[in-house]
Amino acid sequence: MTTMPFPARDYLPVLRELTGAFAGQLRAADPAAAVPDCAGWTVTDLGTHLGNVHRWAATVVRTGDAQPQNFGADVGADLASWYAESARLLLDALDAADPEDPCWHFGGTPKTKSFWFRRQVHETAVHLADSGSDHVLDPAVAADGVDEVLGVLMPRVARWHPVPELPHPVSLRATDTGDVWTVHPGEPPALGPAADGAATVEAPARALLLRLWKRTGPSPHTAGAAAAAFLATPLTP
Repeated sequence: MTTMPFPARDYLPVLRELTGAFAGQLRAADPAAAVPDCAGWTVTDLGTHLGNVHRWAATVVRTGDAQPQNFGADVGADLASWYAESARLLLDALDAADPEDPCWHFGGTPKTKSFWFRRQVHETAVHLADSGSDHVLDPAVAADGVDEVLGVLMPRVARWHPVPELPHPVSLRATDTGDVWTVHPGEPPALGPAADGAATVEAPARALLLRLWKRTGPSPHTAGAAAAAFLATPLTP
């Protein structure tokens, strides 16, 4: 079983790996190529988005305060280099931060800088998959991403989407790590103990993570109508 979340600084080498892989993907890809899981986006749009998210998060971490998002930045002629600089700014800000210091964020957990170490790893992992990269995501990291969606983002789902109506508990199981999460009905639904008769969703951790972010990929095995309905419900920004 995976211990989640990881200690905040344990996310830094993972983030360096993922941002490096994403920069490499930008160098190799056709900038005008479509991104199938981000309707209407090109590779340029994807790289610009993630770079701007990194710069925004770096400013939030440095200041501890909410900051306006600016996704209209001019990235110049070399998107990959601009993105790599964006990642460096984020990594430098996180490296200099005390994870326990107070900090604004949009999740349903205590307001400390530790949120951003984890959030930027999974932001990058999902967008790296969007890029078409064949990078292999560590199953423990993917399981932690599932845990973030269910334990950090789902409690604040009403910020972005209607609260999902869940008629019965649903258990999600990562078949490669053995981690299990049981979601119980509520306003909003919440993680809780295992429940007899719960609907089930089973897949490798990465497949669960991508499906929770409404990306395509191998379909999880589901049992029970509540399981399929839960997977169809938007839970993330």
